[in-house]
Amino acid sequence: MGKRIPMWQILLVMLVLMATLIFTIIVTEGYVHIALIISAAFAAVIAYLNGFKWSYLEKGIINNIGRSMQAILILLCIGMLIGTWIAGGIVPALIYYGLMIMSPGIFLVATCLICSIVSLATGSSWTTAGTVGIALIGIGTGLGISMPMAAGAIISGAYFGDKMSPLSDTTNLAPAMAGSQLFDHVRHMILTTGPSLVITLIIFGVLGLGHGGENVDMSQVDMLMSTMRENFTITPILIIPPLLVIAMVVFKVPALPGLFVGVLLGVLCAVAFQGANFGELVTITAYDGYVSETGNQFVDDLLTRGGFSYMYYTVGLILCAMCIGGVLDSTNMLKIICEHLLKFAKGTGSLVGITIITCIVVNIAASDQYLSIVLPGRMYKEAYEDRRLKNKNLSRVLEDSGTLTSPLVPWNTCGTYQSTTLGVPTLEYLPYCFLNIINPFVSLFYGITGITMEKMTDEEYEACMRQRKLDAELAERTMS
Repeated sequence: MGKRIPMWQILLVMLVLMATLIFTIIVTEGYVHIALIISAAFAAVIAYLNGFKWSYLEKGIINNIGRSMQAILILLCIGMLIGTWIAGGIVPALIYYGLMIMSPGIFLVATCLICSIVSLATGSSWTTAGTVGIALIGIGTGLGISMPMAAGAIISGAYFGDKMSPLSDTTNLAPAMAGSQLFDHVRHMILTTGPSLVITLIIFGVLGLGHGGENVDMSQVDMLMSTMRENFTITPILIIPPLLVIAMVVFKVPALPGLFVGVLLGVLCAVAFQGANFGELVTITAYDGYVSETGNQFVDDLLTRGGFSYMYYTVGLILCAMCIGGVLDSTNMLKIICEHLLKFAKGTGSLVGITIITCIVVNIAASDQYLSIVLPGRMYKEAYEDRRLKNKNLSRVLEDSGTLTSPLVPWNTCGTYQSTTLGVPTLEYLPYCFLNIINPFVSLFYGITGITMEKMTDEEYEACMRQRKLDAELAERTMS
């Protein structure tokens, strides 16, 4: 274990990270993988010069990658699911029936609400994007809605449900880190997330007015529907597999087995309804994805996607991001940044603001939404308690900023997943993720004004101080 790294050196690491990413994304428009590896190497050199051995840093990197393995496996499974669901006619059927009932004017609002409901039921923004999300992208494209705008509506809705559902891992993690109760946490979040969703729906409603009949080419919709009918057997039975996958998540079937069942259902539908070859499905389509050959370039671009290998770019990006995240976390660089930021917390508003900034910084630097909840949660818990603020205030802020900003970072696990699954680059859909952008500002407004920032009673504060003392004594005995 090395010595405490000086703040100026940590800021140098962050400067190198931001400079390499900006150069890669804006100047060269290249791949950010190498930028992340260069930044990780620079951070490792700084750590080594401060006494950290390479074996220790390597262990930190491997441990950080280990935390992302579930996400990586889900990504690969989603890739297979997309490929087999297109081959099975499931995605084409969802697009077909969606085009029958959707109109351009209500599409964005309806999409946001549909994804909110599905994500609230499943507790997973990833499952929502990987099932109804990919169908809604196709429907929106057919209706003349831009893909980034449609993706923004999908992600806004998906993260509303993910944030508010008691089934969500982040919804359980935030109160665990802050010391609050799950349902107290969920009820308290309604006060920030509810208004944010209302504002988001109003914005999408206004944007939808621009598609309410003006310049809408219905021939594009007719062409898309006829192409689907000509190349796939379309039947309401094909709606069943997505419903089954959603039901499995609701009934707490683990994500990977549930998604793999979805892959098998896609294969069965492809064989039973589309006359596909079973061997080609499991050895080629599941790996390379579905290649559409309808002869219509628009439809072929829309449906050529998916497969195990479809996710390799994203998996590589996650691994590179976890490398620098592992170095920053294992050497306490992120913790030291939090300690310095805390010095500026003079009141409730500044404390909430610093918590939000920290969550965003961790999402950018460590590329992991769980760390953006865990690290600020550990660092600021006592600061909130010292101001006699109930723990549910901290847990709410952690989700308002940590959970919701994670899909807005291109190299974050959430950002890479959403962009790959929906087929829209993160920086293109970012301006339309209104819920994700608005919610941190609503949280900051409440912090500055004190609205809904509930205080502890004298009895609660005394009990909190007694528990803190017991925890400190226990930690001291454990270390001795």
